[in-house]
Amino acid sequence: MWRDEKVSVVLLTRSEKDTIRQVINNFFATGYVDEVVVVNNNAVEGTDDEIKKTRARCVHEEKQGYGYASQRGFKEAGGEIVIISEPDGTFEPRDVIKLLAYSDDFDAVFGTRTSSIMIWSGANMGRFLRLGNIAVAKMMEFLFNTAMLTDVGCTMKLFKKKDLKRMEGKFTVGGAHFSPELMLLTILNGIRFIEVPVNYKKRVGRSTITGDKIKAFFLGLTMIGLILKYFFLVLFKRIDRK
Repeated sequence: MWRDEKVSVVLLTRSEKDTIRQVINNFFATGYVDEVVVVNNNAVEGTDDEIKKTRARCVHEEKQGYGYASQRGFKEAGGEIVIISEPDGTFEPRDVIKLLAYSDDFDAVFGTRTSSIMIWSGANMGRFLRLGNIAVAKMMEFLFNTAMLTDVGCTMKLFKKKDLKRMEGKFTVGGAHFSPELMLLTILNGIRFIEVPVNYKKRVGRSTITGDKIKAFFLGLTMIGLILKYFFLVLFKRIDRK
């Protein structure tokens, strides 16, 4: 609970069986999280068994993709405040306190993993990924003349449920490049946001996307294409900016 508002955490899982139980328990241990909703996106066998050992609620999303899983989690979350994260050990559950503190003044809080002092040893945030995320984020910041942005791929974000409902019918991305669309729709809907640095730690297991530099490169190009698409839609007034 935060300021008398229920706090939900949404976790997306596919290959995090070995870490998910501890991550869930650590979110509850902060004392501010009322509900954890885990979206099983065709996860490895045994994941549900680990979730059942906790207080979390598990739902299944058969459409494969980060975007589809995120959108399902947003719908399922019952709190007035919704925080999305990952259960692979890369994010620090206690950082929810930081996001919640900023939610007093902002309706959305984006985490950023690119502050060098917050990147732990062994984290999958080498120079290539770090500078790539910063560059694409700065492109978004420049084109949409918005608040400072330094990371387009950070899952850990906070939203007010009312704003997620406003954006619900506008999502078009079901895959791995959903994060920048979520940020763009936040901007275009006039939702007040701020970006804050969060801890970024070594992942347990290997990411199927950012663990491969070639896949990460093409994902970056896809994100750039999405940002440019939204920019021209706004430019030619196909989408209204509020």
